[in-house]
Amino acid sequence: MAAVTTRQAPVLPSPSGRAGFGGTLRSEFTKIRSVRSTYWTLLVLLAVSIGIGAAICAGTAANWNQTSAADRATFDATQVSIAGLFYLGQLVIVVFGAIVLTAEYSTGMIRTSLTAMPRRVTVYAAKALVFAVVALVVTLVAAFVAFFLGQALLASTHANATLSEPNVLRAVIGSALYVTLCGLFAFAAGAIFRHTAATITTIIGLLFLYALPLAGAITGLVAVLALPPAAAGLAGGDGAAALALGAGLAGWALMSLSYLPMLRLYRLSPLRAPGLPLIALLYAAMTADSARRHYAGRGAEWRGRTNLR
Repeated sequence: MAAVTTRQAPVLPSPSGRAGFGGTLRSEFTKIRSVRSTYWTLLVLLAVSIGIGAAICAGTAANWNQTSAADRATFDATQVSIAGLFYLGQLVIVVFGAIVLTAEYSTGMIRTSLTAMPRRVTVYAAKALVFAVVALVVTLVAAFVAFFLGQALLASTHANATLSEPNVLRAVIGSALYVTLCGLFAFAAGAIFRHTAATITTIIGLLFLYALPLAGAITGLVAVLALPPAAAGLAGGDGAAALALGAGLAGWALMSLSYLPMLRLYRLSPLRAPGLPLIALLYAAMTADSARRHYAGRGAEWRGRTNLR
């Protein structure tokens, strides 16, 4: 009779503690570097930013003798060299920022992520931080390479710039920061829409065709957010004013109630709800002031000069 031997399965150590931000951060970094779309998107970003900037600088240098004195006086070598990153690089980074989050929703992997880390805020924060670091490093590389290559191509014009000149270094770094913020803007929109095409279409529309959407957004924000507090605060003692006071307070209460699901989702106190309409109103005022400054020609400055669009 043959003897039967049994093997005891190895005993694994029992799990201790809970998943934290550090582990989530490492997990998100593994995700972002393990998909091919990351490398292709960043490669396109570098090619567009450096290639288009170099092409513009080479064309400018080739036609410098035909350039008028007025155009030479206002020529900005820094802006020309990083134009590819500043204007087209943001398109690429918007796509990258959108797919970092929405790709998980389209494939269903977000369920696995939230099972491993049930705190949605922690997952989103880790994704945003990893994306911001990767995007900032790549855009800084693209900005400096485009700048140095562009200035080398413009050397024959004697109008090239150096980093030691006033505001040049700030412009180069600022362009990389701006493009990174555009990507984070797309990431935030992806958290709202959870759909890649909708996110990309919306953000590109806001970045390049934003005049009408901005006007509509400001009008809607003012109508929804400003009227109830104004009616509540400006009401007097007569019947019409008392009615306005009641309508304003009712509108304010409804707006506060609309924030309760979000506060419950993020496990925040419902006592914060009455203050959120005021914060939204402040945001609307800041948006309107930003639009006013842009159309007044003070929306952006390069080397101490304001460039009008």
